[in-house]
Amino acid sequence: MKRWLFLLSTAMLLITACGGQAEVPPTAVAPLPTLENTAAAPPTTAPAATATLPPPPTIAAAATNTPAATPEATGLNLLTAEDFGTDRNPLTGELVDDPALLQRRPLAIKISNAPPSYVRPQAGLNSADWVFEHTSEGSITRFTLIVYGQDVDQVGPIRSARLIDVELPAMFDAALAFSGASAGVNERLNSSDFTERIVRISDPGYYRTGEDKPFEHTLYGRPAVFRQGLDALGLNTPPNFNGLLTFTSEPPAGGSPASSVAIDYQWETVEWRYDAADGRYYRWAAGEPHLDGNTGEQVSAANIVVIAPFHVEDATICEQITNGVCTHLSVQIQLWGSGTGFILRDGQQFPVTWHRDGRNDLLTFTDADGNPFPLQISNTWVQLVPTWYTDPVTVTE
Repeated sequence: MKRWLFLLSTAMLLITACGGQAEVPPTAVAPLPTLENTAAAPPTTAPAATATLPPPPTIAAAATNTPAATPEATGLNLLTAEDFGTDRNPLTGELVDDPALLQRRPLAIKISNAPPSYVRPQAGLNSADWVFEHTSEGSITRFTLIVYGQDVDQVGPIRSARLIDVELPAMFDAALAFSGASAGVNERLNSSDFTERIVRISDPGYYRTGEDKPFEHTLYGRPAVFRQGLDALGLNTPPNFNGLLTFTSEPPAGGSPASSVAIDYQWETVEWRYDAADGRYYRWAAGEPHLDGNTGEQVSAANIVVIAPFHVEDATICEQITNGVCTHLSVQIQLWGSGTGFILRDGQQFPVTWHRDGRNDLLTFTDADGNPFPLQISNTWVQLVPTWYTDPVTVTE
């Protein structure tokens, strides 16, 4: 087997090959794209705790929608605007049995991912349309679930928000559910353009499980009750997605084989393995199947997005204080502008450029020719990789 390793530096990831596990036969693979970001200059190394950070750049409130790809441009049977109507989920391309599901506010819900012995299996992972995985502090990761096109009885354990959650609710026109936040993150959330859509821990819908584990890992939520609270405020309204995602069930041209991708987040390695029987990637964490606590099924996705927006520590926000000293600053993940990355779908890897030019824009993707890149119909996981990691990503044919 050959593994392609991404070397994350100040502006890009360089690709090299090295030996790997013996059980996969060696094959040739085309180099994956260089990953770049045009939002701002990242630090050469992880910023020191005493570094200063300018205010985040202002993102325009609106931007021109990414044009929809046409069948003539791609040769594919793409879903068009006429295919969506009122009963097809614009975040997944899936038809829904009840169109009323799409007339509700999306929910961005913060879910813990560490320590595994206390938080896994998390409830609701397979019920989200999109999931973003990111580092929170140190090297541990946390999830933000975008829950929209499916009903799910419970989600959790719910934990505190991070700076990325100042961006994601704006992106998906969503309400935000979380357990709390540091003073600095709370200030950003409270001054955001979606502050009225924050489902606070004092609002109905949250509950404690009473399990014999640390208290912070026992908070869960009921999305239906969250939406009842939004209903009472007149805020459980259909979302206004600024941008167009493109979908097709047919594999695009220009891909290279990708039976798996592994991301080394330092505290654990996440792996997605392709199953040709159903065309989905299944998630493994630290060598174990990662399960959904609601169903007991392994977490899976039709699309795996791997991108490395600039990660910059914000010296004005401390996330963890030990013995009176700030040991972990809040990390600002600059998910705006554009950059390069890759998407795995249908057992193949595809180079893409990601885009988010306006604050309320969806995250969209284009191919090498500038055409919108089509996602497979179904759910999407986004793996956000810190720019200061070395050799974090390995794709296997």
